[in-house]
Amino acid sequence: MAVSWRSWLANEGVKHLCLLIWVSLNVLLFWKTFLLYNQGPEYHYLHQMLGCPTETKATFGVHLKIVGDWTERFRDLLLPPSSQDSEILPFIQSRNYPKLYIDGPFGSPFEESLNYEVSLCVAGGIGVTPFASILNTLLDDWKPYKLRRLYFIWVCRDIQSFHWFADLLCVLYNKFWQENRPDYVNIQLYLSQTDGIQKIIGEKYQALNSRLFIGRPRWKLLFDEIAKCNRGKTVGVFCCGPNSISKILHKLSNRNNSYGTRFEYNKESFS
Repeated sequence: MAVSWRSWLANEGVKHLCLLIWVSLNVLLFWKTFLLYNQGPEYHYLHQMLGCPTETKATFGVHLKIVGDWTERFRDLLLPPSSQDSEILPFIQSRNYPKLYIDGPFGSPFEESLNYEVSLCVAGGIGVTPFASILNTLLDDWKPYKLRRLYFIWVCRDIQSFHWFADLLCVLYNKFWQENRPDYVNIQLYLSQTDGIQKIIGEKYQALNSRLFIGRPRWKLLFDEIAKCNRGKTVGVFCCGPNSISKILHKLSNRNNSYGTRFEYNKESFS
């Protein structure tokens, strides 16, 4: 036996032993973590975060903002020269598009907006993108969720930005009116620049025209109004936009009010 042991050590047995111990520890850690999530509330939260809010859709859209050399070159690959000013990618069967690989879906903290009875969602410019899936979820079916009142605030510099999701907002607004729940969603659009404001005026976006304001939101008055209308409740605040807006919302969320309303702040940013 002694000869076999020494022979095994001579053939790098120590390295094999260390490798065996390392593998054993990793397997033990894996099972410990798996059982922790499988038996606790974290497991259900993990699966909720992994679920795609638009899983009922057969297709999904990709919104791309052209802001530099990389995005300009990517646009040139997708759009023919005659269509580069188009907002929607045309379907051309004869054109050879590059193959794209999608990694995801990934969870977003904004999914929690469906788990509050009252939520305040604030978007700045392209920061509206994470909210699009939430709005689509409500459009499919809002009844399974805890959410019963949504304040949706969208701030943009130019009027053209509102066209990204204007159709979705109109359909959502009309849906709740038809279901006799006009107070479910409160939409407010703020335009900080007035150039081209006449372009959104029209019968197609009539539901949004009355909710379009010039300037910036008066955040303190907005929080006071929400607190007054939802006395003693917990309101989820969700923000995706510039740091200037995020800091104001965070500060107001931590401020005490005389109505006993509690604001819980959450944010997401593109950086």
